[in-house]
Amino acid sequence: MAHAPGVSELLAPLDGLLPELEKLYRDLHAHPELSMQETRTAGIAAERLRGAGFEVTAGIGNTGVVGVLRNGDGPTVMLRADMDALPIEELTGLPYASTVTATDGNGKTVPVMHACGHDLHVAWLAGVATLFGRGRGAWRGTLLAVFQPAEEIAAGAQAMIDDGLFTRFPKPDVVLGQHVMVGSAGVLGWRAGVMTSAGDSLQIRLFGRGAHGSMPQASIDPVVMAAATVLRLQTIVSREVAATESAVVTVGALQAGTKENVIPDEALIKLNVRTFDEGVRARVLAAIERIVNAEAAASGAPRPPEITPLDRYRSVRNDPEATRRVVESFDRSFPPERVREVEPTSASEDFGCFGAEWHVPSVFWFVGGTDPEAYRKAQAAGRMGDLPTNHNPRFAPVLHPTLRAGVEAATAAAMAWLAT
Repeated sequence: MAHAPGVSELLAPLDGLLPELEKLYRDLHAHPELSMQETRTAGIAAERLRGAGFEVTAGIGNTGVVGVLRNGDGPTVMLRADMDALPIEELTGLPYASTVTATDGNGKTVPVMHACGHDLHVAWLAGVATLFGRGRGAWRGTLLAVFQPAEEIAAGAQAMIDDGLFTRFPKPDVVLGQHVMVGSAGVLGWRAGVMTSAGDSLQIRLFGRGAHGSMPQASIDPVVMAAATVLRLQTIVSREVAATESAVVTVGALQAGTKENVIPDEALIKLNVRTFDEGVRARVLAAIERIVNAEAAASGAPRPPEITPLDRYRSVRNDPEATRRVVESFDRSFPPERVREVEPTSASEDFGCFGAEWHVPSVFWFVGGTDPEAYRKAQAAGRMGDLPTNHNPRFAPVLHPTLRAGVEAATAAAMAWLAT
């Protein structure tokens, strides 16, 4: 199927550009940077934007980069890519796999990996910027390219906003973003309304009384207290959330003690909550607080637990009318098997901050990055869980056609507003 008018003209140089974008992607993948440490990546993004003719401002929200390309009167479209990586040791076996380590916010040395595809997102937007810079005859308006830090800690979007994103740059008519996900490579997944869940991360400190391991009667054991709390937390979803509703409560860290014959003074739990409905979210968070305090009281804890929020993602909600325009452009540009309506995902994103706080429509979609044959076989065998997901140390999108697909999709989406 031929691309829609204007889109075809913009994408004409893409075949020649792909080797350069692949080189860029491999370099970014081999040099990941933690949240708010993306200085090298930001420098590359800024260089690419300048080369494409954009006015570039760096250091927005610490390491964020904003490029503005004005091309006559018309709408303003914002395209966003996130840049940060994760504290994960890479196990993909790729020839360009990361061997990087870095110091995290707690002063700990950790391995670093692009386990969520943000390196691909940067390469996509760099490619789109180049195409729009070269193809000014095919479009009119203003393109705002935003390379965002710290999505993985739900801080980067708000940091850019707090640093004057809304006052220093043109207000967009629409905010657009995309994310590589498990799915047949090159297939675009869209939906109107809620696209990703809200996410809340909490840290819980449980206090006990330490003692010798041989004298448990002298202790108030925070290990037992924590274990009971973890088990009880599982009943929130299974017994307090209706089958017609949806929530996820995951305990990702349970830390207590240093030696087998020493009962420690305290234990630490870190957990994550995902919800699609604000009412369900409020009930789940209240249940967590109730259970944590009740288990501590039942154990005779010497003081109440400390419950500390770590981060919060609001749900990403796609504007229905703007989504319709994006999907119509996809339908004109790609064959039907490449454009599919999908269900909401329990993953979370801070992309929603831009549209919600700028009070403009936004649209977010997924680009499949799994080898099509591997995806088909896993689906046929009912073994989708065998496919490495985002945040897995073996997560590695198949580079082709995923690299091309993301550039094509973002270009087609932007042209729903910018076509002449």
